[in-house]
Amino acid sequence: MKDLDVTYVLVRDILDRARSYVYTQVNFAMVQAYWEIGRIIVEEEQKGKRRAEYGKKLIKNLSERLTRDYGRGFNVTNLNRMRQFYLIFEKGASLRHQLTWTHYKILLKLDKNIREFYIVESINNKWSTRELDRQVNSSLYERVNLSRNKKEVRKLAEKGQELLEPKDIIKDPFVLEFLDIKEKVSENDLEGGLMNKLKEFLLELGKGFSFVGRQKRITVDNDHYYVDLVFYNYILKCFVLIDLKSGKLTPKDVGQMDFYVRYFDMEEKLKEDNPTVGLILCKDKKEMMIKYTLLEKSKQIFASKYKLYLPSEEELKKELA
Repeated sequence: MKDLDVTYVLVRDILDRARSYVYTQVNFAMVQAYWEIGRIIVEEEQKGKRRAEYGKKLIKNLSERLTRDYGRGFNVTNLNRMRQFYLIFEKGASLRHQLTWTHYKILLKLDKNIREFYIVESINNKWSTRELDRQVNSSLYERVNLSRNKKEVRKLAEKGQELLEPKDIIKDPFVLEFLDIKEKVSENDLEGGLMNKLKEFLLELGKGFSFVGRQKRITVDNDHYYVDLVFYNYILKCFVLIDLKSGKLTPKDVGQMDFYVRYFDMEEKLKEDNPTVGLILCKDKKEMMIKYTLLEKSKQIFASKYKLYLPSEEELKKELA
């Protein structure tokens, strides 16, 4: 039976890879087809007939015929979207086979640099369309920008979010709207909610995170202390400790995290691991509190706010200012 089990697994893997390949190829063929439709519409409009009224009639008549012959999916809105698709991606060679038409529909709404960032991130992280939509709506690009200088921001559009050092995992704020809980929440409820929505929380944390445990006990001189959440980042090769605070950041919180990080560096991490990173997730933090604590110059300990709702672009711009 074991031989049969091994054979079955091998055959199943072949079929799964084949189906995945076919699915990808079919999706990309449709992406290319919609790009071609957009090209034909634009070229037809440019035959000396640049008047907007002509373009509207062309798309309306084309929609009626295509809908009659091919069913739904070719309404005026979608044809206009295909036209826009061609105008934005005039070089068809720049289309990425990893992305579906639904990915592109989300991306078409974005400005150039922001769009390039999400294209790279979608491919690198294998985001589903739902995950991409969530990251766009949670303003990931803007939140990552809050902890970057101008030179690093330019790199985001080219390479996406690179993890080269601990500060690269930091967003401010972290958005936890998927918990679907009210503004006032206890630390226990916040921790329990994150555990119930661990998949969504890992997506929000970003690349390379794996869950290690919750309420990790630390014992010193027969006294017990507990780290709320422990993760390991396999890109940075280090433990990441998260302490949850339902109120504003205090010096006590910073000192406590410093203690946790020092303990892990001495007792938990292996020789090949990099120094432990500590992240305090709090309801609010003030810049003066950062200035007068070790957070000001620390390369291993950070504090970020969390929000239980999707912040608006205006709100994030205000934070950035």
